[in-house]
Amino acid sequence: MTTVTVRRSRDGAYDGFECHGHAGYAEEGEDIVCAGISALVINTVNCLQDLLKIPLSVEYDDDGNIECRLQKTDEKTQLLIDSMIHGLEWIQLQYGNKYLAVNEA
Repeated sequence: MTTVTVRRSRDGAYDGFECHGHAGYAEEGEDIVCAGISALVINTVNCLQDLLKIPLSVEYDDDGNIECRLQKTDEKTQLLIDSMIHGLEWIQLQYGNKYLAVNEA
């Protein structure tokens, strides 16, 4: 199962997110659920960095885990992360809670 946890600051703004685990929908290299999750999460990180120039720290590891910490947020940042969550929730709805959990902390 893949778990995506979106974190909020005390004022309710997003301050980061992390993605851990493999969906386990199919064999590695053929797992469309894992591919969809990865595409959404990585695209969000890339858009935050490249399009919005948001200061952030990103850590990746060889197992596919990603942790992103934002140093500041604005309306566009909030919208990008809302969009990521929306896409993830659609994957979760389509394929089930067995493969993906989306949480807020």
